[in-house]
Amino acid sequence: MPASSFDNDSSAGLVARSDEGDNAAPLSITEISAMLKRTVEDRFGFVRLRGELSGVKRAASGHLYCSLKDEKAVIDGVMWRGNAGRLGFMPEDGIEIVATGKLTTYPGRSKYQIVMESMEIAGEGALLALLEKTKARLEAEGLFAPERKQQLPFLPRTIAVVTSPTGAVIRDILHRLADRFPCEVLVWPVLVQGKGSSDQVAAAIRGFAQLPEGISKPDILIVARGGGSIEDLWGFNEEAVVRAIADCPIPVISAVGHETDTTLADYAADRRAPTPTAAAEMAVPVRVELVAAIEDLVHRKRRAITRPVGLGRERLEARLQRMPRAETLLQPQIQKLDDLSDRLGRGLKDSAAKAREKLQADPARLSAPLLLARVDRARDRLGASRFTPALVQDRVRLVSERFSAFERLYQSLNPKAPLKRGFVLVKDASGRLVRTKLAAAKETALGIEFIDGVLNVAPGTVASAPAKPKRAKTRPSAEQTQQDDLFG
Repeated sequence: MPASSFDNDSSAGLVARSDEGDNAAPLSITEISAMLKRTVEDRFGFVRLRGELSGVKRAASGHLYCSLKDEKAVIDGVMWRGNAGRLGFMPEDGIEIVATGKLTTYPGRSKYQIVMESMEIAGEGALLALLEKTKARLEAEGLFAPERKQQLPFLPRTIAVVTSPTGAVIRDILHRLADRFPCEVLVWPVLVQGKGSSDQVAAAIRGFAQLPEGISKPDILIVARGGGSIEDLWGFNEEAVVRAIADCPIPVISAVGHETDTTLADYAADRRAPTPTAAAEMAVPVRVELVAAIEDLVHRKRRAITRPVGLGRERLEARLQRMPRAETLLQPQIQKLDDLSDRLGRGLKDSAAKAREKLQADPARLSAPLLLARVDRARDRLGASRFTPALVQDRVRLVSERFSAFERLYQSLNPKAPLKRGFVLVKDASGRLVRTKLAAAKETALGIEFIDGVLNVAPGTVASAPAKPKRAKTRPSAEQTQQDDLFG
């Protein structure tokens, strides 16, 4: 448009008019925004920006929105869902990053922004700063508190290992366990480096903790990886891995890197091992040492059992030496017995001598005529007594009569005497008499004793006794005179 057209008084009119020869038609806002968008994208189709993240937020759609700033300027940034899902770390405010992408405009707000295709932490210093920031936040939540730590079982039966199945770590652990104390080992293969490694490690830890019923859960869980740089070990600093370890009900040993390497997984684990081999040594004791310790305890137990016996024997021998001998204890009694023996011998001799003297002092009492006279008097008394055979016979007869009465009484009271006349005895299984038909029906087995033996029978159903028919005055036949069956 010519410059003179701005000086024309018609430019100040209320209605916009186009002059003759004017080819600069007014542009719409959409058109100018599209032109600016093409210009910016053509000029800045590929850029790498370094700045500090600010206002980081992830939308429900999965897209990541943030701002990059330095000391004097700020630019908006966006990362679409596909690229945001492949990030190797969790973007947070205050992290210094290097973003790669292209500049574009957002017509809806008349702003320019960077569409980021990748995002990396700007140097090891920034990575360490992010590590310290994440550590402080998780520590404030109590994930590293000592009271959360679990004690390792002394002798685990099953050990779970979360590591790469192709590295040297798993071979070192298996070899060390076989040397110390062979046990069952469950391996969950995962990536230990790169994108997606943290998610696999966290899923493996939670998988072992949530094994279904019927499968024995491991007693110890070892999370292991070999040494490397901070970038190589960064997957074990991710929040997902740390929270999975902290929430695991199984005691966890962290064996990530070498002794100088420290990750957030080490702080969350129940025990930290400087190397994977050291983790295997922490998990199980040495079997040979246990066997030696048990044998030592057995020997000590035997010594503890036999020592009181030995001490008692020593005390008994010492007391026996202090006790007097049997001869010494019995010496007074022996002397007293010898003295009494001598006195007894002398006393017997004295008594015999005195009896002999007394007998000799009255010889008339032992003379033959005196003894014969005493015999005659005894014979006379015997002849004078009324001792006749009739007295003895009467005595014998009375006793015989009483014995016959007892025999008749026995025969009348003998329960087996009626068996000779055709009667029987009914007994139950224990040999007791059954006196009623109702009692017999309750028994499972009965024994019927005849004169010549016992017959075992099983009682049938007890039937009610039929009414007795009136007797005819005629003489009963031979069939009617037969005895009825006891159980018919």
